[in-house]
Amino acid sequence: MKSFRDRVYEIVAKIPKGQVMTYKQVAQKLGSKAYRAVGQALAKNPYAPRVPCHRVVRSDYSLGGFNGSMDNRRKKELLLNEGVKIVGDRVIRDTD
Repeated sequence: MKSFRDRVYEIVAKIPKGQVMTYKQVAQKLGSKAYRAVGQALAKNPYAPRVPCHRVVRSDYSLGGFNGSMDNRRKKELLLNEGVKIVGDRVIRDTD
């Protein structure tokens, strides 16, 4: 049986380039409400860049932390390079 972290990494690895998911959406795909645990798992992601944790954002589509830190400059840079629209520190979805 796979660990919670391994299941998180498996889901996040499937997020396409140029797209994002929220921590809550990842948790829901796991059948869980443990979105904070998703964030904790990604803060310790040993599989980057194969598991692109920079593609996971907060439920309000603000960037949140990156690499276990609240410094999200690198996360923003990676997302912008993938074509994700960002204003300030918030991802702009096509539906916004």
